[in-house]
Amino acid sequence: MKPWHGIITATATPFRDDLSVDFDRYAEHVRWLAANDTHGVVTNGSLGEYQVLTSEERAKMLVTAIEAAPKGFNVVAGVGAYGANESRKWAEHAAEVGAQALMLLPPTSYRANDEEVIAHYKEVGKVGLPIIAYNNPFDTKIDLIPELVGKIADAVPNVVAIKEFSGDVRRVWKIHHHAPRIEVLVGADDVLLELATGGVVGWIAGFPNAMPKESAEIYNLALAGKFMEAAPAYAAVHSLFMWDSRKEFIQAIKVAMEAVGRYGGPTRLPRLPLPAHDAAQLKKDIAQALDFYAKRKK
Repeated sequence: MKPWHGIITATATPFRDDLSVDFDRYAEHVRWLAANDTHGVVTNGSLGEYQVLTSEERAKMLVTAIEAAPKGFNVVAGVGAYGANESRKWAEHAAEVGAQALMLLPPTSYRANDEEVIAHYKEVGKVGLPIIAYNNPFDTKIDLIPELVGKIADAVPNVVAIKEFSGDVRRVWKIHHHAPRIEVLVGADDVLLELATGGVVGWIAGFPNAMPKESAEIYNLALAGKFMEAAPAYAAVHSLFMWDSRKEFIQAIKVAMEAVGRYGGPTRLPRLPLPAHDAAQLKKDIAQALDFYAKRKK
């Protein structure tokens, strides 16, 4: 299996109550995901709150994941940063410590034009590791539209895949047309089934942090083309999965982790706990998902 294939969980960072990083707990979480039907992890992605980690913490998160990962369980390094020089530094670190692939946003501090975006990917591509381009136009204000993905594919041979997070399920077909060698990964949990109808090879996922086996069941049915068999479970979890496309996705996923007996922990500023009305809705969405699986076991 290629390092970007299968369910690659974008891991949450476990902060203690004093907001220090609990690296032992993170290592345990990586091992738990490996034992529960997923195929790899992404460290230092958006869900991992990479923007508020120190350089030392960010480096140690990746090393911790690599040391905890059992054989055959892949570790992808998130190397998003303000510009190409910083992203390349993190890519070089990833290569040194043994990451199998990179996940790379466009520049995050500047609304770059097409030529600048391509130059960004070229610079990080010099490190040589396979790159998953990450399309998140909501955070970066840069939309990796299929035509631009095709240009990146032509210019940077080691860009091998794209995490598609635009929410537009038509994109998968357009990417196949404009960039046929680029493999598509589901980038948002609430479009898993829809994007799978167009042909995907993986899922960079959020809610497997809390529900890995349940998520894996839906994913495996979808990739096998058994969409009607996957539909009842997908319908039950979809309201919960929709939180992955909201700006409060980190808090929501951590709350869901706590609800199933995992450690989620707090977030660092600027993120605060969910407001009461959001927390109440999230509680209902978690209950709907868990009730479905509890009833099915009876």
